[in-house]
Formats: sequence, C-alpha cells, structure tokens
Amino acid sequence: MTRSAPSVLRSQLAIAALFCFLGFQYGTWVSQVPALQGRLGLGKGELGLLLLAPGIGAALSFPLVTALMERWGPRRLGSTSAVVLLAVLAALAAARTFPVALLVLAVDGVAIACLNVAMNAQGARLEAEHRRAVMARLHAVFSAGLLCAALLTSAVTAAGGSLPVHFAIGGAILVLLLALSLTGARLEDVAAPVPGDRGRERAAWQLPAAVTVLLTLAMAFAELTEGAMNDWSALYLKDVAGAPADLTPLGIAAFSGTMLAVRFLVDTLRRRWGDRRVVLAGTTAAAAGLTGALLTSGLGPALSGFACVGAGMAAVTPCIYVAAARTGPAALSLVASFGTIGLLAGPPVIGFVADRSGLAWGMAVVVAAMLLVAACVRLATPATSVSG
Repeated sequence: MTRSAPSVLRSQLAIAALFCFLGFQYGTWVSQVPALQGRLGLGKGELGLLLLAPGIGAALSFPLVTALMERWGPRRLGSTSAVVLLAVLAALAAARTFPVALLVLAVDGVAIACLNVAMNAQGARLEAEHRRAVMARLHAVFSAGLLCAALLTSAVTAAGGSLPVHFAIGGAILVLLLALSLTGARLEDVAAPVPGDRGRERAAWQLPAAVTVLLTLAMAFAELTEGAMNDWSALYLKDVAGAPADLTPLGIAAFSGTMLAVRFLVDTLRRRWGDRRVVLAGTTAAAAGLTGALLTSGLGPALSGFACVGAGMAAVTPCIYVAAARTGPAALSLVASFGTIGLLAGPPVIGFVADRSGLAWGMAVVVAAMLLVAACVRLATPATSVSG
C-alpha cells in the first residue's frame, strides 16, 4: 500500500535529519582544529596525520560497512553509527594526548563511512519507492549542517566558550537530530524491500562488475574535484588571480555556496531530464567554466569559474549514490569508500602538480577529473537505472 503524502514527508524529514547530523558532527569538530592543535601541542606533521586519520578509517572500513549493511540494514546501521559519532565528540573533548585523539578520529572515520552509506541507501530507497527525486536536496541538507556547525563555532568562540562547552552544545543539537531521524517517520518502510522486488534485487547483484567500477571511479573523481576546490580555491585567488587577502575566502564561498543553493533546486531537473543528462550537462558546464577561468585572469573570472564548478557538480555525487544503491549494498559501500579516497587524494595531487608546474596547471587536473566523471557516467549508466 502506498503511503500518504504526510508520511512520505515525514520519511524525507527523518532521512534529512541524518544528513544534517553528519554534516553538523563533522563541521563541529573540524572547526575546532586550531584549538585541538593547541591543546595537544601538535606540530604541522602531527596535525596533518591527525586530519588524515578519519579518511584512513573511512577508506579502510569498506568490508565492515558491507557486512553491517547486510546484517543490520540501513536503518539500524544509521542510528548505531550516529550514536558512535556522538561518543566521538565526547571522547575528543576529553582527549589530552595525540595517540588518543588519533584513535578517536580514526573511529570517527569508520562511523562516518557507515552513516554515509546508510543514509544514502535510505535516500535512494525513498526515491525508488515513491518515484520522487530528493537526493540532491538531502545532500544540500548535509551542506547546511556544515554551515550551521561553522556558525555555532563562531558564536561559542565569540562568547568565550571552551572546546568542551562547544562540543556539549553541539552534542545536544545532534541528539535532537538523531531523535528526529528515529521518531519522525516509519523508516522501516523506507529501508525494507518493496513487496515483489526480490527478483530485481537479485538481478542487480548480477550486473557486470564494470558498472560498479565505473561508478566507483566517477565518485572518486567527483570527490577529488570537491576536495581540491575546497582546499585550493583560496590560494588560487591569492597566487594566480592576484586577489587581496581579505577576498581570498570568496573562492570557497563561490564554490560551496553555489553548490548548496543548486542542490536545493536540482531535483526538479532530475525529474525532468533524468540523472544521466543532469550529470553529463553539469560536469561539462563545470569543466567549461573552470577552463575559462584558467585561461583568463582576474578575480571576477576566477569566482565565476568556481561558481560554475559548484553549480555543475551539485547533483553529481547524489546521482552516483542513487545509481550505486540500485546496483547493490556492496557497490554503495565501495563507491562511498573510494569517494573518501578521492576526497583525500585531490588536494595532494593538486599540490604535487602545482609544485612543479604552477597552480594553474594544478587546477587543470580538476578540469580533467570532471571530464573523467562524465566519461565514466556515460559508459556506466546505459546498464543502470540512473539515466532516469
């Protein structure tokens, strides 16, 4: 029996609460990196290793995530991993030594990977069951969670609050989001198989391995793009575009702000055009915009190019998650894990190229990555239902 519109809305709100939870939890602790560095007395090398720990934990968690998805299902896995992420904040607030903080953040990475797969599986299931494109908006809520966490950090810092006080306030907000995710909708219905769908699920596991490989590569290149833009856009404005220091943060704002706004709107285009067309058009437009910025000079063209990347890539990772979820839980886990690897690998790759050929050439790697996303999606989606 099809659920009523209010019930579907409650499902969307509950799943959105998980997306917001993950963004807010990550933004809460990462915004306190300077305070953690000072408290633990870390040098640059130790700080770099500390920041790498969550990514390593997430990248190595693929077998665990796959096993837990099969044993527990996305609803239980999502709520359990959210509780672990709450505990991570408390443990990080109490950590007084580098090894303890390193271990805590490695656990954070594993829990992030679990929640990432679980919430995207639920979002994809909601889309498939009710034929409503909502995944891009769910990812926009994740971005909004990051933004709210940054604003809370600023407010607590301005009020003279300590790191434990900040984490306590953040933890209270996370508890409310977790409660919403558990009580705001009948998530069992979202996560459970649709009656009569068993045959299609078994067929999905029989898809050629090449489809999963292509989706995995597409996600890795897409996350490489996002990581590179977040880490290098400000420096590009300073060193290449010649922007004054007070304007360099506009690079991140142009990219992430545009991506956030477009994610709230792009599900309409997904319903009208289908995921495949949206991804191919978006990546092509993003690559063209950034190429134009690299071939010209000045602050204006650079900001326009970064905004094009944010707008064009807004729907890419949500659509890939949907395609991977339809392929199977193992594919979704693999795609999410390699997305983390791409996010980690992006900034160092750009830095390596920039060190030898200049930052403009380093950013050209981002253009290549976006074109590779388009190529992988073009090859993969004829064999899947992502094309819409």
